[in-house]
Amino acid sequence: MTPLNDLLHSLPYARPELLLVAFALLGAVIGAWGGQKVFGLLSLLGVGVLAAAGAIAWMQNPSAPATIFQGAMVVDGVAVFAKVLIGFSAAAALLVGADHFSRVGDRRFEYPVLMALAVLGMFVMVSAQDLISLYVGVELQSLAAYVLAAWRRDDARSSEAGLKYFVLSAISSGLLLFGSSFVYGFTGSIRFDQIAAAVNEGAGGIGLVFGLVLMLCALGFKMSAAPFHMWTPDVYEGAPTPVTAFFAAAPKVAAVALMARVLYEPFGGMIAQWQQVVMALAAISMVWGAFGALLQTNLKRLMAYSSITNMGFALMGLAAGPEQGPASALIYLALYLPANIGIFALIISMQRNGEPAETIGDLAGLAQKRAWMAGLFTLLLFSLAGIPPFSGFIGKFLVFSAAVDAGLVWLAIVGAIAAVISAAYYLRILASVWFAAPAPALQKASGAVALTATVAAVLSFPVLVLALGALQRWAETAVRMWN
Repeated sequence: MTPLNDLLHSLPYARPELLLVAFALLGAVIGAWGGQKVFGLLSLLGVGVLAAAGAIAWMQNPSAPATIFQGAMVVDGVAVFAKVLIGFSAAAALLVGADHFSRVGDRRFEYPVLMALAVLGMFVMVSAQDLISLYVGVELQSLAAYVLAAWRRDDARSSEAGLKYFVLSAISSGLLLFGSSFVYGFTGSIRFDQIAAAVNEGAGGIGLVFGLVLMLCALGFKMSAAPFHMWTPDVYEGAPTPVTAFFAAAPKVAAVALMARVLYEPFGGMIAQWQQVVMALAAISMVWGAFGALLQTNLKRLMAYSSITNMGFALMGLAAGPEQGPASALIYLALYLPANIGIFALIISMQRNGEPAETIGDLAGLAQKRAWMAGLFTLLLFSLAGIPPFSGFIGKFLVFSAAVDAGLVWLAIVGAIAAVISAAYYLRILASVWFAAPAPALQKASGAVALTATVAAVLSFPVLVLALGALQRWAETAVRMWN
């Protein structure tokens, strides 16, 4: 196929990415011309574009993988599944973020533009088919995220968060490049299919394993998996809460989907080598995140450690092998995201006299002053804690089942202990909400926050529970395309 024919063949499959590119470019021009006056318009358009990108990806769900741009990217079931989650979760994060920045008077048009560019990078990540597109996607997402983390330039904590995220992420990018160079050196190719062929022919040896481990370390950083989680609590706490909500949702999906693709496509023939590493990452993340969250009083830091624990659960699914592993991890993410976004929407609404209130103590006696908000906190935290019959319980059940069926009983036991510990810190929040003496009342939440949190709670139970069968079939069909 000639380059022109390949381009014409690829463009229809790349409509979600092209939509994001068009919005980012036009948004930058319109924003430079209109300034903060167009913030509301661009944010509203941004919400629509992000949701539309996810919807277009959903509608173009192919029956077989379609490689595009001369094999640099692919549109297959896993890419589509991840893009839908990324698109809709980013749209929700932008909706509550734009509402928050409008209310505090921080209307900068760059916000929706940067979010669109970050999502574009994530779309490239989950469709990557060679080491170059993998790296370009990771960096495109990361560069936008650095700016978002340091959004409040006059705030020391926000600037520290952006600088810390940039420096540590630069180290992980170096590891990714170093690992990729080893993989290229020992297989002779940057393309995933050719790397897989070389692996199946026995190429590489210890050098290839070394390169793979370096790449896993870098991707573990993007996932906030322990012991590469060191940036997470400080960035979550220092960044504006709407940015934190974004970091806690879409990038996690992109990182897990990319790691699944790397493990099961080019390195599917080396499962005996990488399974040990992934199991170790899963166990450390679950335990470290659970104990770390127990010590926190700031809600954003607590949710940072909670995300580390939850990435451990997703990694446990990935470690379980090709039969159930990737599908269970994808379903886990789909069931985890709504509750996580809903909780952050409620944290965004926690304001007192125009100042953010972010500690567990600020929620004391909330049930007596904001009963609906207390009810939403309860439903969403029950889901995150994995209490039946909420969607969070089903997600944990699936990854635990996958681990046990794969013979990883010890890892499932470690996960069960971490889940019990996690339930303790979620219940500690609810004890403050329902039984503590009332703290001064929080400001009334906006309509956008109330809508987002309510939709998230309804998704957590009963919508996603009732739709579990369809969700499972979708994820299993998506993963089957790799075989």
